[in-house]
Amino acid sequence: MIRLFSALALLCALIVLPALPTGANQKGDSQKSESQKSDNQKSDDKKADTKKADVKKGDNKTFTAEQIVESVILVYGSRPALEHIRRNGVERGKITRFNAQGTGEEANYERRFIRGESLEKDKIRLDQKLPTMEYSLVYGGGKLWGLINGAAFTPRQDAASNFISQHLHSIDSLLRYKECGATITSIGREQQKGLDLYVIELLDKEKRKTRFYISARTLRVLWLEYEDAPSNGGSTQVKYTRKFLDYRLVQQTLVPYHMILLEDGKQTQEVQVMTVTYGSKVDESIFSSPEA
Repeated sequence: MIRLFSALALLCALIVLPALPTGANQKGDSQKSESQKSDNQKSDDKKADTKKADVKKGDNKTFTAEQIVESVILVYGSRPALEHIRRNGVERGKITRFNAQGTGEEANYERRFIRGESLEKDKIRLDQKLPTMEYSLVYGGGKLWGLINGAAFTPRQDAASNFISQHLHSIDSLLRYKECGATITSIGREQQKGLDLYVIELLDKEKRKTRFYISARTLRVLWLEYEDAPSNGGSTQVKYTRKFLDYRLVQQTLVPYHMILLEDGKQTQEVQVMTVTYGSKVDESIFSSPEA
């Protein structure tokens, strides 16, 4: 992927070069300039790879939060690649929700989205098919509403809060921290369950905190934690933990295919991704409320 964007950067550089008179000398100078630009781009790419490698093999070195997170972004595909490739897409899979007794209810889902300038400006439609009903949750303009048989409804407060929280406390919130105006802080390096981890805390513009636990070996986010109201509508804050498993390469970007959500250590949701396609056309009308 880095070579791809190196080539794109070189192409853009060639497009903006001023026109030169024809002739052997000018042609030679142009070829020399192209070669120099190519060498410079290769040098920049090598520096980026070296920076990523240095963080991976950090040993006893101390890295800043920005060094760690920027290296994580490179591992997931690089900022330009993520912005370009994941500008829209469709994800399909299964969601299993567990009640207080531990009984699970499974639903097929389809998630369609268009990426905005920030998480709050993203557009998301989650269509879910349960054994007894089908419904959709639609997020746009920072608001959430529901649809059943084409008619809009207001989702329960707990369902709405859970949906928005999972969007704002996500891997994307780390990968897009600059675009969203969030600040990041390094909490340090920890050893947990035999894992060597970098711990990063993210504070968004609304003062919401998310703590990320990142493998020092692979620079993948293994899990994240945050506090919020419980999904059952209670008033006491609970600790949410979302684990990310079964990472796969999708269109040269890294995607977890298996997610587990815990509330105060008890599993309440499991998501198994079946397919992900980025860049597929998504009609913006599906994000419009029938009442608009």
